[in-house]
This record gives sequence, C-alpha cells and structure tokens, in this order.
Amino acid sequence: MEGNEMCFECLERRIKSDWSDQLQFCYGISDSPLPFGSSAVVQFPHTNPSASASQFILSYLPTLTHHCFSKYISNQHTLHNGEETDASSETDTGSTFLSDSLMGESQFLSNRMGCECCACNHCGKFSCLRTITALAPLAHVGISSYSTFQELASSFLSGALEDHILSSLNLLIQGKAAGRDGVNYMRLLGVPSFDESSIPGCLRHPNIAPVLGLLKTHGYINFLLPKTPYSLENILHYSPNALKSEWHMRFLMYQLLSALTYLHGLGVHHGNLCPSNVMLTDSCWALLRIWDSNRLGFNLCFKHGKSDSICIPSKVGCCIEDCSSQGLYADLKLSPPLDWNSQFSRWWRGELSNFEYLLFLNKLVGRRWGDHTFHPVMPWVIDFSTKPSEDSDSGWRDLSKSKWRLAKGDEQLDFTYSTSEVPHHVSDECLSELAVCSYKARGLPLSVLRMAVRSVYEPNEYPSTMQRLYQWTPDECIPEFYCDPRIFYSQHSGMTDLAVPSWAGTPEEFIKLHREALESNRVSRQIHHWIDINFGYKMSGPAAVAAKNVMLSSSEPTKPRSIGRRQLFTQPHPSRQVAMQETHDSTKESAGGQHQAHEIDNETSFLYKTSCLQELEEASIFSDHARHLSPLYCHDQENLLKQRSSFIEFQSETQEKSASNPHDISNYCGFPCDVDLNYLLEHIDIQDDDATGYQELLLWRQKSFLSRASSKEVAEDIFSVGCLLAELYLRKPLFCSTSLAMYLESGVLPGLMQELPSHVKVLVEACIEKDSMGRPSAKSLLESPWFPSTVKSVYLFTAPLQLMATDGSRLQYAANFAKQGALKTMGTLAAEMCAPYCLPLASTPLSDAESECAYILLKEFIKCLTPKAVKASVLPVIQKILQTTGYSHLKVSLLQDSFVREVWNQIGKQTYLETIHPSVISNLYISPHKSSAAAASVLLICSSEELGVPITVHQTILPLIQCFGKGLCPDGIDVLVRIGGLLGETFILKQMLPLLKHVARSCIDVSSMNKSEPMHSWSSSALIDCLMTLDGLVAFLPREAIAKDLIEDKSCVHVLALMQTNLEITVLQVAATTLMAICQRIGPELTALHVLPQLKVLFDELAFSQESFNGSHSLGKSLKASKPKVDEEFQIENRMDLVLLLYPSFCSLLGIEKLRQCCTTWLLLEQFLLRFHNWKWEYTGESSRSGLENVIAKVPLLSKGSTSDYSPAKLLLNGVGWSIPQSQGIRGSKNLMPQRRFPNAHQSSVQTHESASNHFKSEPWFWFPSPAASWDGSDLLGRFGCPKDEFPWKIRASVLSSVRAHQGVLRSLAVCQDENTVFTAGIGPGFKGTVQKWDLARINCAFGYHGHEEVVNDICILSSSGRIASCDGTVHVWDSQTGKLISVFSEPSTDSLHLVNPLSSSTKISAEHVDMLNSNTSSSGVLSSPFDESLYTCMHYLELVEKLVVGTGNGSLRFIDVSQGRKLHLWNGEFCESAFPSLVSSICSCGSDKEQGNGASISPSWIAAGLSSGHCRLFDVRSGRVTAYWRAHDGYVTKLAAPEDHLLVSSSLDRTLRIWDLRRNLSMPVTFKGHTDGVSSFSVWGQDVISISKNKIGLSSLAKSADEDGQHRIIPQKLYTSDQGSRNMSVLSSISIIPFSRLFLVGTEDGYLRICC
Repeated sequence: MEGNEMCFECLERRIKSDWSDQLQFCYGISDSPLPFGSSAVVQFPHTNPSASASQFILSYLPTLTHHCFSKYISNQHTLHNGEETDASSETDTGSTFLSDSLMGESQFLSNRMGCECCACNHCGKFSCLRTITALAPLAHVGISSYSTFQELASSFLSGALEDHILSSLNLLIQGKAAGRDGVNYMRLLGVPSFDESSIPGCLRHPNIAPVLGLLKTHGYINFLLPKTPYSLENILHYSPNALKSEWHMRFLMYQLLSALTYLHGLGVHHGNLCPSNVMLTDSCWALLRIWDSNRLGFNLCFKHGKSDSICIPSKVGCCIEDCSSQGLYADLKLSPPLDWNSQFSRWWRGELSNFEYLLFLNKLVGRRWGDHTFHPVMPWVIDFSTKPSEDSDSGWRDLSKSKWRLAKGDEQLDFTYSTSEVPHHVSDECLSELAVCSYKARGLPLSVLRMAVRSVYEPNEYPSTMQRLYQWTPDECIPEFYCDPRIFYSQHSGMTDLAVPSWAGTPEEFIKLHREALESNRVSRQIHHWIDINFGYKMSGPAAVAAKNVMLSSSEPTKPRSIGRRQLFTQPHPSRQVAMQETHDSTKESAGGQHQAHEIDNETSFLYKTSCLQELEEASIFSDHARHLSPLYCHDQENLLKQRSSFIEFQSETQEKSASNPHDISNYCGFPCDVDLNYLLEHIDIQDDDATGYQELLLWRQKSFLSRASSKEVAEDIFSVGCLLAELYLRKPLFCSTSLAMYLESGVLPGLMQELPSHVKVLVEACIEKDSMGRPSAKSLLESPWFPSTVKSVYLFTAPLQLMATDGSRLQYAANFAKQGALKTMGTLAAEMCAPYCLPLASTPLSDAESECAYILLKEFIKCLTPKAVKASVLPVIQKILQTTGYSHLKVSLLQDSFVREVWNQIGKQTYLETIHPSVISNLYISPHKSSAAAASVLLICSSEELGVPITVHQTILPLIQCFGKGLCPDGIDVLVRIGGLLGETFILKQMLPLLKHVARSCIDVSSMNKSEPMHSWSSSALIDCLMTLDGLVAFLPREAIAKDLIEDKSCVHVLALMQTNLEITVLQVAATTLMAICQRIGPELTALHVLPQLKVLFDELAFSQESFNGSHSLGKSLKASKPKVDEEFQIENRMDLVLLLYPSFCSLLGIEKLRQCCTTWLLLEQFLLRFHNWKWEYTGESSRSGLENVIAKVPLLSKGSTSDYSPAKLLLNGVGWSIPQSQGIRGSKNLMPQRRFPNAHQSSVQTHESASNHFKSEPWFWFPSPAASWDGSDLLGRFGCPKDEFPWKIRASVLSSVRAHQGVLRSLAVCQDENTVFTAGIGPGFKGTVQKWDLARINCAFGYHGHEEVVNDICILSSSGRIASCDGTVHVWDSQTGKLISVFSEPSTDSLHLVNPLSSSTKISAEHVDMLNSNTSSSGVLSSPFDESLYTCMHYLELVEKLVVGTGNGSLRFIDVSQGRKLHLWNGEFCESAFPSLVSSICSCGSDKEQGNGASISPSWIAAGLSSGHCRLFDVRSGRVTAYWRAHDGYVTKLAAPEDHLLVSSSLDRTLRIWDLRRNLSMPVTFKGHTDGVSSFSVWGQDVISISKNKIGLSSLAKSADEDGQHRIIPQKLYTSDQGSRNMSVLSSISIIPFSRLFLVGTEDGYLRICC
C-alpha cells in the first residue's frame, strides 16, 4: 500500500464529508490485502445494489503542485471563475468541460503541439491540455458537490453525453448532412484505417473508460468513473467460459489494440496493461482503464530526474493521523513486492504470520474488504468452549474439515450428494453475505441489516456471544475477529455488545488471545489443510469428494461473474516449517543425560536434516507449480519511463507534416470527404474466409518490422498485449518473475508457449520479442491477418452502440444500418456476433417510433442469421416482447402474419410451437389489450389450418379452453369459434362439441358441490365462456346436427345449467339467451321435439316457486317495468326472471297452444308474467310477432361473449393478409352466421347424415379422435404454459389408424417437424429397400424412394437442407420433395463396387462381394455379426454442426459433411473381447434430442455409441477420445437417446431399459424392468419414454421414483384398435413420438404403419 492511502472507514467519512451523507458507500478498492485505498465504489441511495449501472468509482488523487491534472484543474477553474473558489462551495460557476475548454483555446490548431514542460513523462507530441482532453473529453471540471455528482450521474444514466454522435451517424447512414461528429468517430474506429499521426479530437474512444468528472476537494482531485460489472480478471478467474469461442478472444484483443493505437498516437503509453485494468460491460465490451487508482495519472505526471522509486511506508496504517484504526495493523509485515513466491517463502520460513499469509491468499482469489458478498475469509480455529491451550486438545477446531462439514455432519452431506440432481455437498460459499452482515451487525447500518439479514429488524435474533455465534453459523470467520475489537461494540439500541468468552475480559484481550491462537504452533501444523479446502486442491476432483467439499456448480457456465470460487492450487499445500522445527526441539528436550542426549541429538539431527530437505523440496516443487499466482505483464526496469527520446525523434517528421497546415480539416479528420453509406458498407463487407492461414501470419511477421514500436514505453505495452493474448488461451499467465527474468537474461521462452496454437504463438512471439524495438506496433497488430474480417466488421457496427447515448438513438442507428444492408453485407457469422449488442435494445418498453425500429432490426436479423442463431438470439427477445402486459405497438407488429411466417420458416414448426405459440396465446388471457388480443386471435385462426387438426386441438383449442374462467377475452372465444368454422362441420362435431359439452358439465358439477367461493366463481365464469363458444359454433352446423349432438337424449347443457338452483344469475341469463338462439336456429319442430320436454321440469319448478313471492315484489315490478326504458336492456335479478326470458320467446317460436300443451303449469306462469311484468299473450299474429320482438329487445347482448358486432379480430382478419375463404362466414349481431348455406335447408335428416357419412372419410385428419374421450380436468390444468416434462403422458394404447406401408418389415420411422409428414423405411418389392413418404392428414403415400438394392435399416431427416439420408449399408442422400438422389457414401472396401457416377439411382453393391444385411438380420430387424465390417449400420444427425454421424460394422464412427458431399474423419473405438468386432447399433449425442427453454439447442459435447456386444462408448466431441467405455447391457443395444446433457437412455434385447447419469458412477444406473421380450426400440419426449417389446408397449417416466421395493417397473400393454377393440398381434419394430399432437407412430414387422394415442 502507498503512504497516502486511507483506511476504508476514513475514506467513507471523507466521501460523506466532501459530498453528502446521501451518497452510499458500497466498498473500497484496494491493491493490497489490507483495507486501505484511495478509491471506492459508490452509488445513489434507494437503488438496487446489484445494479452496476448506477454504481460509480470515486478516486482521490492528492493535489501535487507538479502534477499535470492539478495544474490544469487549477488553471481551468481560475480561468472560468475569475479567482480560486473555496473547495467547500457548491456553486457550479467554476465548472466546465474539457472538450469545451479545448475548443475555446486559441492554440487548438497552433504549432504549440509539444509539452509545456520537458519534465512531463509522456512524449512531447502534444501538450498536456490536448492529451488530457483527448483521453477524457467528457470530464466535467469543477468543485466537488453532491449536486454536481447528481448532475453527472444523471447525464450518464440518461445517455445524453454522446447522443449527438449517434445522431450524426444516423444522418450519415441516411445520406443526409451529418456534420463532422460521425465522420470523426469513424476515424477512431479505423475507417478508412487506424492513424497514429493525426491531431487528437474531442471524442472519446469507445474502448477507453470514460471519465465523467475531474472535481476538486481540499487537498485532492476526485476522478469519477462509471463502474462496469466485470473486469477481464474476473472473467479469467471465475467464468473463463464467458469468452465463448476463439472469435470472442480475437474480438476482445481487437478492442484493446484499438484503444492502444489511439493512446500511442497521442504519445501516451499505458504502462500497466493487465487483466484487472480491462473493464468489461454486461455484453463484455472492453474498456481500458487508464485512470488507475494506484498509479492515477502516471502517464501525465512530471518526473524530476530519475523516476520515483516505490514508496514503502514506515508502518502499515491509515494516512489520517487521528484514525482509530492506526494500531490495528501496525505489527503486520506485508510489504512489496506482493508476489506469491516471496510471500509463500516468507510464511513457510516463519517470517510471515498465518494472518498475513491468509490475507494475501484472500487477495489472490479477489476477495474485497467491505464487500459483504465477497469479504475476506478466515478460519475459526477455536470453538470458544474453553480457553485454548497448546497442551490440551479441547477447545480447538478441526481444520482438516470445512466449517460447513462440521456444522452439517457427514451423514447429511452424504445424503445431499447422493440425492441431488447435481451431486454436491456445499450449496453456498464458505462465507455468505448473511454471515458477514450477522458478524458485523453491531456496526452496520440498520438498512444494510434489513436488506441482507432480515427485512424486519429484530435485535434479539442476532447471536449475543461468540460461542453462540460459532455454533449458529456454518460459515467461516472474518479477519475482523482477529484484529479489530470495534466489531464487538454495538451502535444500535436494543442490540447488546457481542459478548466475549469468560476467559477473555475485554474485546481487546480477546482479539489478542484469538490472534495468538491463530498463530499458535497447533494451528500452524494444520492450517495447510484448511487452505487446501478453501483455496486449494480439495475444491475439485476426487479430493473434493473425499473432503465432502464438492460445490454446487453454476447452472450458466458461460455467464460472466464478478465473484466466485477460484482454485489457487492443484497440489496439496505444504505444512509450515515452524511446525517441524518445534517437533525437533521437543525431541531434544525430552532426552535425559548427556551421553544419551548426545546420541539422540546426532540421530535426531540427521533425521531432522533429512526431513528438512524433504520439506524444502516439497515446498520448492509446490512454489514452482503455483508460480502463475505471480503474473507479470511488463518489464520491471527503473529507467523505463524516462526513455522517450527515440519516440520524439520518430514522431518529429509526422508532427511537422500534421502541423504544416493546421487549418486543413483533412489532417484533423484523417478521413476522405466523400464518406457515405456505400463507403461504410465496403468496410464491413466480408470478402475473405475467416480461417487464418499460418503462412499469412508468418509473412506478416516478416513484414511487421516496417511498423515497429516507436519507443521503449510503447514496446512495453505491446509486451503486455502478448502476455494477455497468451493468457486468454492458456487460462493462466505466461510469465512469472522467474520465467521473465530467465527470458530477459537468456532468451529462453516459457514452456507454456508450446501449449499455444501455432497461429497464436506467432503473434505472441512477435509481441514479446526480446529486442523491444523489434516488436510490432499496435496498428500493425490490428492489421495482421490474425484478425478476420468478421472481427473488423462487427467492431465497426457495434462500437457506436457503446456510446453513452439513449436507447432510442442506439436502436435507430442499429435499425437504419441493418436496413441499409449492413448485416447482410457482413455475413451470417458477423451478424450473429452483433446480435447480443443489438437485440437487447428491442426488448425494452418502446415508443411507437422506436417500435418500428425494433421491428426492422428483428426482421433483418431473422433474414441474416442461421436457424441456430435465430433460436439462440432472436427467439428469447420475441418471447419477452410477446409476454409483456399492456399495449405494445411492437407486440402487435410481431403478431402479424408476415413476421411470424418468416420466423416459422427459419426455425421450423416444432420450435415455433414450443417457444412462440404459447406466448401468442398468453395475449388472449393475461391482461389482454384489445389490439394485441385481436392480432393474436387472427394469427391463431389463420395458422390453424396449416398446423393441422391434432396440433390445433392440443396446442390451441385445449389451452384456450384451459383459460375458461381465467380472464379469457372475447377474442379468445372468437378464436375457438372461427377455427371451428374454418376447419368445418366435421371438426366441430367430432372435436369441439364433445369437449365443450364435457367442460360445461364439469363446471355444472362443480357448482353443485360444496366448494369454496373462488372455485364457484371460476366455474361460473368458465361456464359462461363455454356457453358463448357453443353459441358461436352452432352457426356453422345444420339444424339436424345441432339437435342430434347438442340437444337430443336430454343432453342439452343449457337446460342442465338452467336447472341448477345455485348458479349465479349471470350464468342463468347467458344460458337462457344462448338456448333461445339455438332454438331459433333449429326451428319450431325440432325445438318442440327435443327442447321443450327438457324444459317442462324447469317451468314446473318456476311456476310453483312464484307462489312464495310476497307483496313486496310490487316495488320490484315497478322498477323492472321502468328499467328497459332507461338503459334499453333487461338484466334478470333472480331465477323467477327466467320466466320472462323463456316463456314469451317460446310462445312466439312455437305458438301459445303448443306451449300450453307441453307445459301443464302455463296458467301459473302467465299469471306471474301478468302480475309482475305486465305481459299477456295477444292472439293476433301481428301482436305475437311484436311481443317476441319486445322480449328479445330486452335480452342483453352480453359484452362477455363474442356476439358483439364489433370484434377487433374481425377487422384485422380482413386487413393483414391472411386469406379467409368466404365459406367461413361472418358473425352477425347475435350469432356467427356462415355465408355458406346448405343446398336445402329443409332436407331430411337421413339425407344430411348420409351426406356427412360419405364426406367423412374424404376429409383430412378423419382418423383423429376427440380429446374428450380421455379428457380430465386435472390433465388440462397446467398443460399449457408449463414445461412438457411436468405432466406425464396418459397413453390409451389405442390404434387410431393403420395402413400397410411395406411388403416386409418396417425398419425405421422419421417424423418431420411439421408432424404432418413421416418417412418409413422397410422392405419393398423384390426384398429391396424402399423409403415411403406419407401424409398423415389423409394417410396416403406421397411417393417412394427406390434407389436401394438392400434392406434399408435406418433413415434420418436432415432438417436444415430438406434432404433425407437412408442407410442400407451405404448412405444415400436424396431430396425429400422430388426423391432425386444427390450423393452416395460408403467405406473404401465397397467404394469399388459402386458405379462411377455416385448420383445414379442405379448405384449397387454386388451381392457376390458383400454380405447382404438382410441375410444377417433377425426377425426383429436387429443386425447380427459377423458381416462386412465396412458397411454402415446406423445414423445420427448433428443438427447444430450439420454433420451426419454413421456407425460401422467394426465399431467405428464415420463423420459425413452432407452439405459439402464429402466424408470427414473416422473415430475408431476399442474392440471388445469377442471373436468378432462389435457393430455400432445406435448413436446419440448430448443436446440433440432436446432443446432449451428458449428454443436454442444445446451444442453437443459428447457422442454415445451403443454396440451389439451390449457395451457403450462415450466420445468427447472436441477430441474424439473415448471418455467412457462400459458394459451397459447383457445383450444387443437397440437404441440410445439423450434427453438431458447428463442423461443417457439405453435399451437392449436383454429386456431392460436403463438410464445413465453421466455425472455419477456408471455402475449404478436406473433400470426399468417389466418387458418379457427384448426391447427393440423406444422414443423419448420430455420425461416420458415409450418403449416397444414384441407386440407390447410400455410407458415409463424419467422423473418417476422407484416403487416401495426400490424397483423401477414398466407395465407392458398391448395396442387395441379404437373401433373394434381387437388386440394388435403384430410384432412392433419401430416407434416415434409425435409430441405436439400427443400421438405416436409404430411400425410392425408385417409392414404396417399404425397411428396410436
């Protein structure tokens, strides 16, 4: 630490004094292991502490008279204020901006470009004023005050500081007059090229950390910078996988070099380029921190004579003289250099205390004083039960076990490890925020305690004694309990001081004794065990398992983290030497007598020396293995900073040229005057292959001497670049002090250089060239071929997005540039890399204008990205937008046909259904807005026909019915009605009416039960929705069908509802109104025949109920009589009002005589109507008609239903491009009446039914059954909107339809994503292999592929290309639309047997030279050995990399690039101990059988191969190495699948199905038994597994627990035909699930394709 640093408590007090108590101090920033520093992280109060966007770094730099910043700020303040203003003043009259000052200087373009004083340590190219302005153009110069802080922070957070630059760029892209800001900014990005000789401007470089303020306080200059969430050091330590690929590493290095090029062009070097000084934003955009707190302003300081040596303070402590912490750390010996080797050596020899060494280790892992989430950790060494003594074992803590283990117990940790999905012992860090705040509770503000411990402050809940605290916490200790007695004293009323043990009288005495215990020999003998657990090799691997210290791993390994676990050592930590010395001394003292003592002394001395040598060797080896903990990134040469003469000479000529015409704007801009959109597009055009050639790099290396580093200082920065580059690849530093010294002395490169890829090694060697002047310049590195054109294009496109501008401006820039073709020009890879920087802008709440930009941006990315990238990047944004509540112009735009169609075509139907479709439906019931609900309804209606009946039923109809009673809007009901009208009468009668009737009866049943009020309310609302849907659907049905399916056999749900006495009045009114509408639809004859008999009981009940009415209803009569005159609507108020709704209407429809004949209580009803409603029947026909009209006029058109004339969905339906057939019809004012009418509305029911029967078989999906047959309310609850694996599939084992697909065995099935097309492979005519393409809608064969000569044993759909691969020992790739053969692949031994033309459909394999597969096939279609080992046996498609993996007869895996039409590498596996090599019988890969929740497929990391011997092999995708090989079954492995990235499911002819958790012991799988024959295949969807064995199927669940006896059983069942109930006796050979249709297909050995449910 430096002598001018404050302790963090003094720093906090100083900040609150200089600024305000309102400014929240988060934690201090220190470069040493102790809590001293000059910088802190602060934020405004009442903001989320985890939101780094509102946090700032505030640094204090002492005011020195010879300091550039001090002189400049004083001069500027005096210049603009007239005289020096008092530092405590809060006026802003002395404030200014650096850029404003520079632009006002008369010397702006004068020849005075050199430094004003030759003592300044940067080169004399530009003055300090110009240099400071170029590096901090946004800095506000003035006096420190809270109002100034607020103003600067608000300007930064609002994005107003650099908004003008984006505005200029937008105008430039649009071809309008743009001004010079946009052009000058492009110059900073290297357009047309990076220029180190131009005059600096007033724009901030996008990769240099911005300085918001240079503010003056008494004795200090304050630097204010925004804080980023991460640094490169954080990423390397805690989340190295956040740099997802080599491309991201190159992009990061390109940004750093761009910043360095700018710095070097100013004549400034960085001097301390290391990972901690590279700040990273949320999107991992790099910002180079040049305002380092430890060396703040080092590049712009005056140096008198030789460079200052490192100032080592005489004592460790705060620079404030009266600080209360002065004596706390006075005895510590931590001093520079703070490198690992020296500190470990000092500790091992006993020269450094345990306390100091542990503090140093805390610093290495990144723990920070004051940061409660990542506070330094110390061990508890005693349990406080008794005073610790070296002579006693009692009271000491066991340091060989973690505190978590001591608190929880081994039994609990073993149980956690064995039962957790992700095996682990420890679920939290060794020191949590809760524990730290509880430890320090007496001194922390109550606001902190309420946030971190408990929202309600209760002082008695905090442990009151040290022993109680130790027993309460499973966490480790903190350093304050070893050094700071202030932690015991309470500042809060109600909370007592933390009591020390009885053997320590005061906190000060306890601290002394506790520290002595930590430094005791007993602890010194054991402390290395604790280090192994918390910092060392027991954090991972078998050692962690043995120590019960396995940490719960992160669920998002690629997510950047600023804190986490860092394992420092991979070898056991040596014990301290002092412990061994103590043993030797005690042995000598115990010997009695001189002679005996002399003999023992000689013997022990020899043993001691031998042991010392062994210990020394172990410590030396350990020190060598951990040298990476002392990284060096630059030379440590005293006179490095003063050597600048060569740089001045090198730049003199350039300066003269630049200054020769200072008013020439081309010198300032360095940019052609005719810059326009086309010029920019040329610079982002991808014209070359991104693959970097090694020869090109070597050629660049030879030419790089032409552009060498210009000075020793600049060369040091380039050396640091080489070290950083190497560390990105090695995941550890390249140089330590020893290796760097060896390299500088003898030129020997570190051994780690050999681990670098060859192309990286060339670049690193150039950067660390021993001859510093031979190193390339930053500009030369930027122009090297190591950076592909995609990196440069992405940098040019995304750099403006990093400006401190508003989201609207950034979105407009991205949309305009993309619309002009930027994404298309740069190519798919570059566009994919731009997506994380652009797409988050589209997901935030937007205005209508910004929504248009977001819509354009999303469409452009969908056009330019690959399907994989669309799933990973675009779909999550679309989901987020669609799930927002309330009105959103962007949401409505995304719900339009053109956009959804484009997404659908890119990602496929299956992904659309899983990700987008549920979000569309949510807009109809989750706080629906009129516009978005209307757009969603149109989308659902018009996509239903293309989705097909099964998917529409399960993914649209059922989820909407599920929403009944849950706020489903009228447009949602309209969707159900219009889908019914669109798909026709048969669909309504077979699918919708049975389901709706079932739902209505269930709601009625609930209303009659003794349920809670919320349940009754829900059932009533659901019943209303159901009745309104039925009301709309009847408009599409003939009257005979309505009578038969809705009313006959006393099944009318409307009458059932009216009969209920405990239903809400609103439900009764809807039921009565919709019933009358149905009666009007079917006519008087059918009404009298079917409806009136069911209503007789209701009329009788109402007639006798009216006698109980008393005279008080006369008042009600007058009110009701007047009510229609007021609001023209009649609302019933009790059940008796049903008489008014029903009786007059039926009188008008049927005639009074027929009604009286059927209703024996007609007299009572008419008396009631006359008495209370003044109604009586008039016998004239005209009066009859008017009476009906009057009653109907009183019946309200409920806004709840979909019967209103106004429907936004109807309006949109005709205006957004969906083609709606006229036969669908339009809704009238009362019903959705179809335009299409039947030829004869009065034809007989016999004729109608005959016509329907003849038409039935010709309609698509005629075989699909109604879900009402197996409907269950609990089954529907939660099905929509939840993961598919949470609800087990209820299989009925019913065959819905069957067709003979092949003459022989049907070997393989493959279902397309649309779930409408299926390919079957089997035996065709002449025992040759055939592949048939089937349309499931009509169960007909579209065409067949007959190019195979042998039996086809496997088929695979290559989804990305529309091609099919089929295998008969060779692989045929052909077009799925035309059946045209594209290519044939085979292994060498059969290549010569093919015809010359591989595309010929007559390609053959000679039967005389090759064993035919069908001759080596069992009856179940399973291949057997021996046979030709060169033949292909099975296939598996890796969709993400678009490669086909093919198994062979000798156990190998062949990779085929189908798109390029060529074979790739071959992976050979080990042979089994058998006479013949095992053939590959099945293949699967991690991530290929599943998708993430956001629709993005998981990139495969392993490939599994099942063998005919029963073994399984696991291959690593990256290396092809066999990582696991085990005997999985006792028989032939028939199928493999990977439902999760850690799960493998296998089946075998040994009659078992097994689930392997690849994270655990492979000898303990979950085994499902129950099949009596071999399991020939299975299919997985979510957690459901359907397996087949002979003629039976079995359903099992991956999530199902074992039975009581610990066994997992499958209960086999036979398939039944749905119509005849007969059993399927055919042997099943293949199976495939159709997930979204909730169906599955099976193939049989007699060639049948059966559709089952």
